[in-house]
Amino acid sequence: MRYLTDASNLTAAQLGGFFVGWPSPPSPATHLRLLQSSFRAVVALPDDDDERVVGFVTAISDGVLSAYIPLLEVLPAYRHSGVGTELVRRLLGALDALYMVDVTCDPDVVPFYERLGFVAGTAMMRRQYQRQSGAPLAGA
Repeated sequence: MRYLTDASNLTAAQLGGFFVGWPSPPSPATHLRLLQSSFRAVVALPDDDDERVVGFVTAISDGVLSAYIPLLEVLPAYRHSGVGTELVRRLLGALDALYMVDVTCDPDVVPFYERLGFVAGTAMMRRQYQRQSGAPLAGA
């Protein structure tokens, strides 16, 4: 597996198959935009000549004290192979100088994050599922 920390040379054509189960998933073009706009991103590609992305993780940050991991996705065929662990490990390495790195996750993946050094906390969140596709905001 190859891991890249620069998403600037990726194309939307490399990003199919993510956001499984989302009622209104981002398009590959929007996915590319979110990777390229993140504070940090790590993507995984197979070792062979296949250039499609098989996993990714992103961080948003103030670049001073804190970061948040909003998205970690691995294509279904590559899950449970260590790709997700390596993506997060590499991202945490890039964020190591920060005081806090937070993630909000579903209960079934808490053990995954605990293995990577995260501890349980309390979180609040607001979701606007009608905006799940990542359509541009008016006036933005």
